Amino acid sequence: MTDHAAAVRAWLEPRAEEMAELLVRLVAVDSENPPGRALGRCAQVVREAMEKLDLAPEVLELPPSGDLEEPCVVRGTAGTGDRLLYFHGHFDVVPAQDRAQFTAQRRDGRIIGRGAADMKGGIVSMLYGAAAARDLGLLGDGRIVLNLVCDEETGSVVGAGHLREAGLIDANAVAMVTAEPSGGAIWHAARGALSLRVDVRGREAHVGQADRGINAFRHLMDVARPVEAYAEEMAARHTSFPMNEADAPGTMLVVGGLFGGGSNFNVVPGSAYFTVDARYNPEEDLDGELKRLTALIDDAAADAGANVSTEVTQLQPAAATDEAHPAAQTLARCAGEVEGTPPRFEMCSGVLEIRWYAQLGIPAFAYGAGRLDVSHGPDEYIDEAAMRRCAAVYARYAQEMLA
Repeated sequence: MTDHAAAVRAWLEPRAEEMAELLVRLVAVDSENPPGRALGRCAQVVREAMEKLDLAPEVLELPPSGDLEEPCVVRGTAGTGDRLLYFHGHFDVVPAQDRAQFTAQRRDGRIIGRGAADMKGGIVSMLYGAAAARDLGLLGDGRIVLNLVCDEETGSVVGAGHLREAGLIDANAVAMVTAEPSGGAIWHAARGALSLRVDVRGREAHVGQADRGINAFRHLMDVARPVEAYAEEMAARHTSFPMNEADAPGTMLVVGGLFGGGSNFNVVPGSAYFTVDARYNPEEDLDGELKRLTALIDDAAADAGANVSTEVTQLQPAAATDEAHPAAQTLARCAGEVEGTPPRFEMCSGVLEIRWYAQLGIPAFAYGAGRLDVSHGPDEYIDEAAMRRCAAVYARYAQEMLA
């Protein structure tokens, strides 16, 4: 470990208890999304922690959107120089399996609770990493800007999308890192997302006069079959990016994640719908595949004589930064010196908010202490020591990129 890394660890270790206590307070706020509750309350806990660390917090209140309660972005800054590094995170969490998950448990060196790994523990690491870098004079002629958003779990268009639309992401930044639960790997790439809702309209009729109806469910099956065949084809088209060995390398689609229709068991269904949700590998042409998929649906509907409409509910591009990029290699070097072994570069199997930065040409990465395999489950946790080591990596990365 270098002298600088040792100094950062020495700054962090006496603050281990306050870091843990902050995470316990954050977990206690049930900022589940969907529906997007308690977002303003969670933002205030983050703001108070940033004030305590002298990170100049600012809460940006956002326009109402859907069911989101008090949507907002919390921003903060460490340092005053011209060179800019972004730390990015989100404080919304997936819905809990049990309300008890919002009472954090500390056991065997772990903090267990909803959002501990994804990614309130990561927020704690970023806040303390930024403060350590500033207090130790590691930022040189640079500054860290923290962007913490409220809606990553439902597409991030409201939070990160606002930052992009309002010109609050500077394309001249040297890099961006987000504390997603990568388990110590560096996610330098992520898939794109495409979601559709397909509505089928028929005509209702009582079962005794079923011949007078048009069965929307039968037409739904006619349309869904070729979409399932398309899903099988795309799953066989593998990415060239390295991935966790447990993750499938093909583009992934879920057909019928939500579906429904009809009004009663004895009535010909006059309406039906199903959804399609896809995660496309970076090599795929997302706009081209959207055209191909919607044409497939339209052709199947025409062949069946079905009345069908398709709504695009999500369209987010993939993102990738070459692992040979100097910003990527610097992050790997900093992580390796803190952890003792160099991290592996991998593509995340899902979507990441790195896309909002990568689209502007900013080298963007996800690196966090949490583990993806536990993040959305009933026993989600983060290792406290790993959370502190991750904070040390962030501080060292800021030093290397800014000083």
